[in-house]
Formats: sequence, C-alpha cells, structure tokens
Amino acid sequence: MVLLVIDTQKLITNNKLYNFEAFVSNIKKLINVARLNDIEVIYVRHDDGAENELTKGTEGFEIYEEFKPQPDEKIYDKTVNSAFKDTGLLEYLNTKKEKEVVIVGLQTEYCIDASIKCAFEHGLHVIVPENANSTVDNLFMTGGESYKYYNEFIWKDRYAECISVDEVIKKIKRNGNVK
Repeated sequence: MVLLVIDTQKLITNNKLYNFEAFVSNIKKLINVARLNDIEVIYVRHDDGAENELTKGTEGFEIYEEFKPQPDEKIYDKTVNSAFKDTGLLEYLNTKKEKEVVIVGLQTEYCIDASIKCAFEHGLHVIVPENANSTVDNLFMTGGESYKYYNEFIWKDRYAECISVDEVIKKIKRNGNVK
C-alpha cells in the first residue's frame, strides 16, 4: 500500500476548494498516519508548461506547506491528468510489487479521476478516502456536486473502494509497521 498525494500544489490548494478545511485536515491526518506506519507517501505535481502559472520553478508549483514532503519522499511530475502517464510512477510501483494505492488530492474531475481510472486499469486496488479530494465550481457543477458525482456515483464500486478516512486509517495500520 502507498499513499499518493496528487497535485496539492500551493497555487491551487486554497479555500476556493469544496469543503476545504475537511480536505486539508483529512490529508494531513492520512499523511501522518502513513508515515507513522511505514506506508510510503508519494507526491505528484502537475506542470502546465512554461507559459502558465502552474509550472516548475514557480512558488505555486511547490507542494502546499501543510502537506510538505519529507526529504526522502518521492515526487513525480506530470504534464497530463494521469499520475501514471510517462512519470515513472507505475514502473516504480511495479518494482515494489505494490498492488494497492490510496489516492488523495486535486482536482476531483480532472487529475484525480484520470489517476483513479488509470490505476484501476493497471490492476491496482484503489482506495479513495472520503473528503480527501476536492475541486472548485465549474461551468456545469459546483465543487460539491462534482465531488459527490465522482465519489458517490462514478468511482464507488466501479473503479475504487470509496470509504471513510477512519476506515482508511485502519487499513493503513493493518498494512503498515507501527514505529
């Protein structure tokens, strides 16, 4: 089991996100529990390219301070929605024989959706903790509507095991090595 923290970058991790406080609190809790139980935490960052604000070398590109990676934790950069396309992440997970990923981060209908579906198609068991992914309002749905649509309808029992943070923590403790 690994915890994938996707696109929680300074530029886009802010109070415009649906259920922001719960989102931040839950991800912090999951990162802390994973670390305490020797479950690897892996970060993924999105790079929109040099002509955009969300690009390597800008302050906004870096991981949100409250989720800051430890020096020994891996960070993969991507240029498309999926955390698995041309990043080396899938190859790394395969060498470690990882079969289960907990996916958290941003944004629900973009990179989280693509990463969940790609992980599923690559044979990984995907776990999505409640209120640990988020998004903003778009032209068609509010952030809350997007969150509910994907977490409660699209992913649940199709692509992922969508469960409470407390249930995920129990799984982490069962799979980890308590220090």
